Amino acid sequence: MKLRTINQLSEKDLDSKKVLIRVDFNTPVKDGKVTDNTRIVAALPTIKYLLDKGASLVVMTHLGRPKGEKKAEFSLKPVRDEFEKLLGKKVSLASDVIGDDVKKEVESLKKGDVLLLENVRFYKGEEANDMDFAKTLASYGDLYVNDAFGTAHRAHASTEGVAHFLPSYAGFLIEKEVKFMSPLLEKPEHPFVALIGGSKVSSKISVLESLSKTCDTIVIGGGMAYTFLKVQGHSVGKSLVEDDYIETAKSFLESTKKRGVKVILPLDHLCASEFNENADAVYVDSPDIPSDLMGLDIGKKTVAEIKGAIKSAKTVCWNGPMGVFEFEKFSHGTEEVAKALSESDAITVVGGGDSVAAVNKFHLSDKISHVSTGGGASLEFLEGKTLPGIKALED
Repeated sequence: MKLRTINQLSEKDLDSKKVLIRVDFNTPVKDGKVTDNTRIVAALPTIKYLLDKGASLVVMTHLGRPKGEKKAEFSLKPVRDEFEKLLGKKVSLASDVIGDDVKKEVESLKKGDVLLLENVRFYKGEEANDMDFAKTLASYGDLYVNDAFGTAHRAHASTEGVAHFLPSYAGFLIEKEVKFMSPLLEKPEHPFVALIGGSKVSSKISVLESLSKTCDTIVIGGGMAYTFLKVQGHSVGKSLVEDDYIETAKSFLESTKKRGVKVILPLDHLCASEFNENADAVYVDSPDIPSDLMGLDIGKKTVAEIKGAIKSAKTVCWNGPMGVFEFEKFSHGTEEVAKALSESDAITVVGGGDSVAAVNKFHLSDKISHVSTGGGASLEFLEGKTLPGIKALED
């Protein structure tokens, strides 16, 4: 996959030009303050690059789910304040998203100025990808840059629609996401190990099927592992099982066997009598779980097996936790996998909200080759789906 990127633009292309840029500043806000600025920080290299080349910026983002209505609690004022502080220069917050006043604010921009439009989801035309709304947004810029990977799987006016009206380019963040994630589906360095966790087979089967075409080993952990163990004839006690997906899981295990892809399932477990963070952790030294217990984490033998696979890998992709890592007693498996990735010499890619939250929780994200900024977007990318926001930038 080859993208048009801002690297292809010369200083002449950007000097004194207005750049319409879509970022993902959908950050948590509490008491009028941004509580996690990771997404703002991630977009700064692109923003600073464009400003250094002499552009002025009209910045678009959404916040929360106002569902096409102007709601004060979803105003971008706290986001503007944090963005201005991190950027180290004045950022003006537009009075709205569209309208005569906004048009005047855009027209008055001088070289190096930054204008943040209000929440684009204040208008129904954003999520409907209304072409008139997109055309109005596009009128604010001489060219368009998308650096919002987190919303690239949505065909919205600010992510896909505007690309129909302006020369369009990927920012550094989207370029990096595609650079690390495309090879996983095309030509990864082998041995390639995929670690797929999470609670349900239904939400991850497409990722499993997609990655099984290019990987050598698949580790299946989390709640969905018990459906696969049941297929193999193991007892799973009170563990989460999707009976509707038994045949799907069976078919997947058969297809991977034919292709020679090794599948690692839990060899032992950390269990409890109920789904409760205060429940006593019970170690079960077997793939089989007693009838009065439920599996909530992988055991030490499984951890050792996974570590061995990671150690010999050249590429590792991780999507989804190995257990209920939000519960301290059942976070060990996920933490050990995160540590193994951080110590690996392989290309390591972590995608998906929960696994990203895990590497952040254990303070290991700086030791991973690439930690994706998009939960739903990275999941759909790994499923092999076309992401509208990315397709609009393809060269």
